[in-house]
Formats: sequence, C-alpha cells, structure tokens
Amino acid sequence: MTQAKPIVTFGFLGSTLDRAHGAERWSKWRPTVAMCQQEDLLISRLELLVEPKFADLAKIVIGDIAKVSPETKVVVHDFSLKDPWDFQEVYERLYDFVRGYEFQPDQEDYLTHLTTGTHVAQICWFLLHEANFIPARLLQTSPSREGGRDAKASGRYEIIDLDLSKYDRLATRFAQEQEWTLDFLKSGIATKNKNFNQLIEQIELVAVNSKAPILIMGPTGAGKSMLASRIYDLRRTRAGLGGKFVEVNCATLRGDQAMSALFGHKRGSFTGALSDRPGLLKEADKGMIFLDEIGELGMDEQAMLLRALEDKTFLPVGSDQAVRSDFQLIAGTNRDLRGQVTAGKFREDLLARINLWTFTLPSLAERREDIPANLDFELERYAKTHRRQVRMNKEARQAFLKFAEAPDARWSANFRDLNAAVTRMATLAPKGRITVECVEREIARLRDGWRSEPKTDGEEVIPNELDPFDRVQLEYVIRVCRESKTLSDAGRKLFAVSRLQRSVQNDADRLKKYLGRFGLKWEDLLG
Repeated sequence: MTQAKPIVTFGFLGSTLDRAHGAERWSKWRPTVAMCQQEDLLISRLELLVEPKFADLAKIVIGDIAKVSPETKVVVHDFSLKDPWDFQEVYERLYDFVRGYEFQPDQEDYLTHLTTGTHVAQICWFLLHEANFIPARLLQTSPSREGGRDAKASGRYEIIDLDLSKYDRLATRFAQEQEWTLDFLKSGIATKNKNFNQLIEQIELVAVNSKAPILIMGPTGAGKSMLASRIYDLRRTRAGLGGKFVEVNCATLRGDQAMSALFGHKRGSFTGALSDRPGLLKEADKGMIFLDEIGELGMDEQAMLLRALEDKTFLPVGSDQAVRSDFQLIAGTNRDLRGQVTAGKFREDLLARINLWTFTLPSLAERREDIPANLDFELERYAKTHRRQVRMNKEARQAFLKFAEAPDARWSANFRDLNAAVTRMATLAPKGRITVECVEREIARLRDGWRSEPKTDGEEVIPNELDPFDRVQLEYVIRVCRESKTLSDAGRKLFAVSRLQRSVQNDADRLKKYLGRFGLKWEDLLG
C-alpha cells in the first residue's frame, strides 16, 4: 500500500477481543494491536476511544502497540457511556466527538476501525460516514483464515471505500433498486416522456432522503393523489415512516368544519360538537397527510397549519392545551399559489414553508407519447377492480390512439378523462372485447363533453396566428382577468411588482394597451 500521507485511525478499545494475559497475548489475534502489525499498513496515529472502566486494559494494549509499531502514536479519548447499547446515546456521543475533531484531509488520510465496539457503535460509525461527517474510509480486521499453529496474530485487514461506484456488483444492485423505485412511483407505467421521467427521478431522491414538505402542482386529474400515495409507500418501506396515510381534499372543507376536521375539537366547543374529535393532523401522527387543493384552505386554517408545520403542535377548536403531531406533509394544488399570495388569498409565509420541494406534474395533453402505456394501465386496473378481463382488438386500439394522441384531443380532466373513457368502453364491450364501434361511440362522447365545457383559458378569443410564447402569456392574462372583478383589479395582480416602481400606477390603462395588441377588449373576456 502506497502511503502518500500519514494515516490516522479511529477506533474503540475492544473490551473483549483486545483482552489477553501474559505470553498468550502475543499468539492471540487482538484487533486493535493486530491492525498495527500489518506490514503494508503504517498507522501514524491511533485515536483510541476508551470507556473509563477499561483503563487498565487500555494501558496494556498501548504498551503492546509500542512494541509492535513504535511509529504509532496512541491518543486515548475518555468515552464515557451510561449504556453502550443505547443507540441515541452512542450516536450523540460519537457525533459530538466527530464535530469537535479537527480533520485535516489535505495533510492526513483517515480510517475508522469497525471491528471493535458494540454493534450499536459500529452502526453509528457507519451512519456518520454515510452522512459525510467523517472524511474517512472504513477499516475491518479479522483473524487469519488458517487455524491452529499456522494462524498469525496479525490476522488480515480490508479497507472499504463507501464510494459504491467502485464495486461493480453493488453498483448494479443499487441501479436495479433505483429502477424498481422509479417504476413504483410511476405505478409500473413505462413512460416515454423525458421530462416526466426526470421529474420522477428527482422525486425519488427527495422521497427517500428528505422529510420536508413536498408541494405537487399540476392540473386536476394529473395524478397528484396517486403520486402522493406512492411517495408515502416509498417512505414507509425505505425511510421507516410508521404512521398512517391521511388524504384530505381541502376543497370540501368549509367554515368551522374545516378547522375541526383538520385540527380537531373539544366536546361542546360549538353547536353539534357532542364529543371530542382528534382531527386529521393528529390522525397522521408519525405518518403523512396529503392536503390536496391546499389553495382552498381559509386564512385561519393556513395560519394554524403553519404553526403545526413549524412546531408540530396546534390547538384543537375550543381547547387551550396544545396537541402534538409529528406528521409529514404533501400538499397538492392546481392553482398558482404565487398569484394567490398576490391576491391576498394565500399566506406568503406558508408558501415559503411548503415550497422547498415543488414538483409540477404535466397534463396528459403534454404527455401524449405516454397514452398507449396509460391505456394498458387503465385496462389492467379495470380488470383488477371489476374482476373481468377486457381486451381491445387491434383496429379498436389503433382508432382510439389515433384520436387520443391527436393535437385536438383536449383531455381537459387529464387522467380522469382517460380512466372514465376506458371504464365506459370496458363496461359496454360486447363479450369482453372493445371493438371499433365502442371506440367511435366513446370518441363522440368525449368530443361532445369537451365542447360543452366552459371556456376558461381564453381559446375562443385568442387569435390563431400567435407564437407559442405570446399564446401562453395571453392565456394567463385572460385567466387572471376572468378571475378578477374589474379591469383595475386584474391590472394590480398582473403588474404587482412593476407597479411599485412607477410614479403613476395606471394598471387599467396598461392592461387595456396589452389586450389591444391582440385586438381584444375587457368586454371580450367576460363572455
């Protein structure tokens, strides 16, 4: 082994393995002494962690190291433990030791001896290395393979680098595990959309490595609820999440019932409160709560939720005693929460708290290349739910996909539209086989439904010959206008930042001029 820099090793005194008496100790394998006997491993300094009750043993071991490796300096650290098998105590003591140690990786190489110490200590060492608190590799020692008189007291050693890319078989196994995880998050659907696949890869890393809130944005029916459920299942199996998964559609919560449903209430706190209610946040203790359409919550509920996120405590309705719940949060919305903040309908501090990990799911119309795989998924889901196998003949499948993948297929309700379409075709399929006639009837039904939907994106007034950039911007402006009471109100929302830098704030006139560029008037948008 080529040694460019001095080697410093950390390790516990092995209170059992390092023990020996008299001449016996020179023929017996003792891990702490043995690692200093290796011909091709010169340890310059040994940082030895010793419990005070083993001080006498430490003196013997240090003396023996001086005989077999005079170049090795041993530094003893008093490592007092009330219970060496208490995981929390051992980890905290090791963490404090590591944080207080002055590492000099540019001048020294570091090894951590994993062979000595309790199993708890070994696990804690490993976790600290894995979290990059220690710039070291792992050292394992063991007795010689030969037994009896041929056995060498020095034994063997192995240095392990946690860079798993150096271990081909392990790297392959981890790659397979990640592939399984990504497939799990996608419900086994073989998606071809590059952006969506990259999004799922990011979500996988966050789901496993972070407990912070996740915000999933996207249109209604884009799959936010299913993805939230999958993230919970992943954290339960990979991150040790133990509690329940609680799903709430905030659009269904109104008035006093919203506060009571989320945070609970005390008996008699309001009319109809006949008994105590723990609330859904309490039900999600040690687990996860999915607040779908979080933008629909009232301002009071938002304030309570913010406190619950920050302190893990909240006050049930009618109670002056705080309740604790250690829940994890996934929030979903189809609204522009930034716009909601500007409009005074969503708390800016709550958005800042839940906006650490934000993922926007694309609509089905933006993932048309994934429709064939999702069609197969919906057919399989129908078969499992109804215990009835339904198939599409080749001509029917081609006809449906030609329609579904065409640019004029709106898929306004996204995967809910697709699920409903498959359910209807499968239910009406003669003898369990979806025919071209079934597909044609369903296509007519979908088109009729899309034509009757209210226009909210301005497509009926937007000129046809527009660059995609101008079209997206104009659609947003029209949507804000239709959500606003007056032209001035819409202008204040759309020019919320730049208006503060102007001496004259004539937002209505600015908006009129913008609409005029496209031949539109305020009155045109109200129909």
